[in-house]
Amino acid sequence: MAADPYGRFRGAGRTPPDDRGGQDVRSGRRDEPSRAAGEATSRELRLYGLNAVRAMFARRPGALRKLYLAETRIPALQPLLKWCVANRVGYRVVEEDDLRKLAASSHHEGVVADVLREAPQPLDSWLAALPAGPQCAVWLDGVGNPHNLGAILRSAAHFGVGAILLPQASTLALSGAAARVAEGGAEAVPMVRLDGVDESLAALRGAGFATAATVVDGGDDLFAAALPRRLVYVLGAEGEGMDRGLASRCDLRLSIPGTGAVESLNVAAATAVLLAAWRSRTG
Repeated sequence: MAADPYGRFRGAGRTPPDDRGGQDVRSGRRDEPSRAAGEATSRELRLYGLNAVRAMFARRPGALRKLYLAETRIPALQPLLKWCVANRVGYRVVEEDDLRKLAASSHHEGVVADVLREAPQPLDSWLAALPAGPQCAVWLDGVGNPHNLGAILRSAAHFGVGAILLPQASTLALSGAAARVAEGGAEAVPMVRLDGVDESLAALRGAGFATAATVVDGGDDLFAAALPRRLVYVLGAEGEGMDRGLASRCDLRLSIPGTGAVESLNVAAATAVLLAAWRSRTG
C-alpha cells in the first residue's frame, strides 16, 4: 500500500486504533497499546478540538506525539501534517466513530492529538519572569469541573491574565475536555503551582499583588470597588465556595451584584465578569 504526499497510508482510516496496538503510519513500527479512550498517562495529554490542537502546534510543536484526523480536516491541517512528515511523527486518517472513541466525546471537531503534558511552573519562577505593570492572575481554590476550567482558561486568555494559580495539594490538571472548551486558551495562559497558603500570599504581596476573595454576598461591590493594578482573584469550588480561612487572609472581599433572581453566577461566568471589570480599569 503506497503512502500519499503527507505520509499516511491510504485506507488507514478503515482500521480503527484499539487496545491491540496500531501501525505507525510513518515508520511501520508497532505502537504501544493505546490507552482507554480519552485517558492520558501522567506525561501525556489527549487533546481534541481544532482550536486546541492548532494552538498547541503553534506554541510547542515538539510536544506532539501522535495525530488522528478525519479526511475532511486534511486541508485545514496541512501545515501540521507537513511538520509530522518532516519530523517523523505518526498520524492516521480515521473515521468519525474512531475519533469519538479516541476523544471519548462527540465534540472532537475532526482531530485528536496525543501530546506531552506541560507541568505547572513554580510560583517563584513565574513571579521572577513577570514584567512590570498591571498583572492579573486567578487562584482556583477547589475548582474541579473540566468544562468550568476550560471556560476560565478561555476568559483568562481573552483578558490577558498572567496565570492560573493552583494550590499546593490541588489535583486539578488540564484535560482534553478543558482544552477543547478553552478554544486555544490553554496554551496562552500558564498554570502555576503555589507553595503553602501563607508562603504564597507573602510571595504574591512581595511582588506587588493584592488578593481578592470572591464571595457570593457580603463583599464590596465589584463595579464600585477600586481594583489594584496587580491583582489575584481567588475563586472557590463550584459547590462549596471558598475556604473561609483563605478568604480571611485575602486583602479584599468582592461580590458581583445582581438581581437576586438566582443565588449566584457559576464559577466560570463569574470569572469572566471579574476579569472584564479588572481589564476595564487597567486598559
